[in-house]
Amino acid sequence: MSTQQEDHDGHEQVLQLAGELRILIGKLRRRLREEAHLGDVSMSQASVLSRLERDGPATASSLARAEGMRPQSMAATVLALTEAQLVTGSPDPADGRQTILTLTDSCRIWIAASRAAREDWLARTIETRLTPDEVAELNHAVALLKRLAE
Repeated sequence: MSTQQEDHDGHEQVLQLAGELRILIGKLRRRLREEAHLGDVSMSQASVLSRLERDGPATASSLARAEGMRPQSMAATVLALTEAQLVTGSPDPADGRQTILTLTDSCRIWIAASRAAREDWLARTIETRLTPDEVAELNHAVALLKRLAE
């Protein structure tokens, strides 16, 4: 086999692997979402809550930019989250026209419980479906996935 043919075959194999990995990660994300028990929280609302937890307090306009949403859509999302007592707002000391949004304490507790439920499901699933050798392989695969994500 020629080097050119080997390169082509190798590339085809990597393309197939990439497709399988994309599909598999999507399935895992959906399953983890199911385990999160989001209740009445929509995916866009959950994304905003996650961003506030990760990045800290923010204005609705900065959240809209970060989430790629129209300001009007973000306003509706923020209103729903406020009514659900998941976020609270306070005047921006630098610009009184703006409101700084933060997670409520009850939301932080809910997020922690949701994360714990997902991690617990995943840990139980790993323990029950994989052998110790496979767990070691998975550990190595996670290290490789981290490199891909950087």
